[in-house]
Amino acid sequence: MMKRLNHNTRVLVTDGGKAMVFRNMGQVGSPDLQLVKGYGQDVPPNRDLATDKPARVQESFGNRRSSGEQTDYHQQAEDRFIEQIASDMAADLRAGEFEELVVVAPPVALGVYRKAVKPELEKATLKEINKDLTKHQPADIAAIVVKALEGD
Repeated sequence: MMKRLNHNTRVLVTDGGKAMVFRNMGQVGSPDLQLVKGYGQDVPPNRDLATDKPARVQESFGNRRSSGEQTDYHQQAEDRFIEQIASDMAADLRAGEFEELVVVAPPVALGVYRKAVKPELEKATLKEINKDLTKHQPADIAAIVVKALEGD
């Protein structure tokens, strides 16, 4: 059975710092994505978040020293952002605001989203599209989503 972008289907477009939630107000074949809500956070680069140098480790045998791996605070902030969006989508689903969802996100963000998603939200998800479309216009996003759904 071919999946379609039905009326009232929700489309989540996100990356680690921006998210847009659309509702398809159009019908099958003539989508019209309308922005329901937007999220944004300004995540500074890791060099601005990490104030310490990486830890230095003295080898127990010999004179060798090495540095420990530095924590990626930037990625942690992006992960928390995506986890919050997944939580909000689950709450909206429980509140009856939508029945079907399409998620569009780049690979790392999609991986974080998948780990954060609850089973009921996973069940409502028609398609996950591995792309970063946060800088695209709604009409372009709709065309890409329709094409991806028709490819299934």
